[in-house]
Amino acid sequence: MLRFKCVQEAFSRKAIPVDTPAERPDKYYASQVFNRQKMSEYLPEGIYRILIDAIDAKKPLPRDVADSVAEGMKRWAIDCGARHYTHWFHPLTDGTAEKHDAFIDHDGNGGVVENFTGKLLVQQEPDASSFPNGGIRNTFEARGYSAWDISSPAFILGNTLCIPTIFISYTGESLDYKTPLLRALNAIDKAATRVARFFNPEIAHVKSFLGWEQEYFLIDESLYSARPDLVMTGRTLIGHESAKNQQLEDHYFGSIPSRVEAFMLDLELECHRLGIPAKTRHNEVAPNQFELAPVFEETNLANDHNLLLMSLMNEVGRRHNFRVLLHEKPFAGINGSGKHNNWSLGTDQGEMLFSPGKTPIDRLRFVTFVTNVMTAVHKHNALLKASIASATNAHRLGANEAPPAIISMFLGKSLSDIFKRLKISDNYDEALTDSDNGNLILNLSQIPDILLDNTDRNRTSPMAFTGNRFEFRAVGSSANCASAMIVLNTAVADQLN
Repeated sequence: MLRFKCVQEAFSRKAIPVDTPAERPDKYYASQVFNRQKMSEYLPEGIYRILIDAIDAKKPLPRDVADSVAEGMKRWAIDCGARHYTHWFHPLTDGTAEKHDAFIDHDGNGGVVENFTGKLLVQQEPDASSFPNGGIRNTFEARGYSAWDISSPAFILGNTLCIPTIFISYTGESLDYKTPLLRALNAIDKAATRVARFFNPEIAHVKSFLGWEQEYFLIDESLYSARPDLVMTGRTLIGHESAKNQQLEDHYFGSIPSRVEAFMLDLELECHRLGIPAKTRHNEVAPNQFELAPVFEETNLANDHNLLLMSLMNEVGRRHNFRVLLHEKPFAGINGSGKHNNWSLGTDQGEMLFSPGKTPIDRLRFVTFVTNVMTAVHKHNALLKASIASATNAHRLGANEAPPAIISMFLGKSLSDIFKRLKISDNYDEALTDSDNGNLILNLSQIPDILLDNTDRNRTSPMAFTGNRFEFRAVGSSANCASAMIVLNTAVADQLN
């Protein structure tokens, strides 16, 4: 009886009020990000154009302009209240790492001056000996380098200027996820651009896009502290299934409790200030399970934002007396948490390569790219499975939920029919002409006709085609998305070549 009262009191607490800005989101969105608008404000016009050209053309930034960029970045950061700076990187831990340095330097008169040079911006030298390295180097070889990734904008977290960087060893091996991810994105850009130019010679680049869906559990702080197994491992190891677990699945898309909604609002405000386009929030299937999803972005930036979000969730959760569980299967018998990776390719001309298109040439391009993705997944299915494998995700995949731990693809009836016709037809234009799905007529006077999509949402396939993208559903909730994106983009680039 005492235990029941404890649980009841924990979940009847009032929501902590959130200091919501008076302005609408577009007024404070990315206020803590050194984006193009801030660059144009704080950098000389010539330097700004050189930096933007390097970002857009995917070229290295000339060292001789780094001092000017660093000076402008420092002025912006100090204006925002920053006192320190750090190179922010992704070691092989599924988390992030940082070493903070103050802006101060000796002024020669016994005092200090705030200083930040191009040398400090472009490259630094953190101790690399204690990070996981996959056995590629001796642990007594401590030197490592972090180098600025100009394609991902700097941001301010607390009072620290964070500069996204790669992390490599003294001899050039990758000690992080970002370095191989950037290589994979470069590979898919080159390979896909060569193929896309058969259909449009004006294409200069192809971008990889990612829209992740972050699932998580919220546990009251006091209940979490009472469970040593949750504290030590992130999942329950002892105990008994609750009397009402998930038989009715009535939590899914249900009304969001006010205390949880306050946490979500606080988290969204933090996200928007940091330029993370958090858009969707809802109750997930399991009790106390929820989801946050953003608008899709370029893959490298989207991955940075997901790692930043996972850090923010823990911090904001503590403010609301919650603990956030990102373990893939914290409770037996109910759904675990995944991180669906919605992946697509698009050109610098604004064309999405997985959109069917209206003309025969667009449809042929669509089938060409989809065919190569199918073949890449077929050839490299074991590697794709390895990219999402972890001890925690092994508890989730195939356990009381979809998808199973088998790599398969689902295209939907419309697309499957097109491929069947292509196999037997000599008339490619006719085979590529999809029958119009039209509307779903419900004969309800108050309801508009429902427009049918060209594919259903398959929940049992880890790699499903969902209209204009592929949804890689097997990625675990605590994972770094880069692992899956490195393999998928590289495999498809290899097949396109």
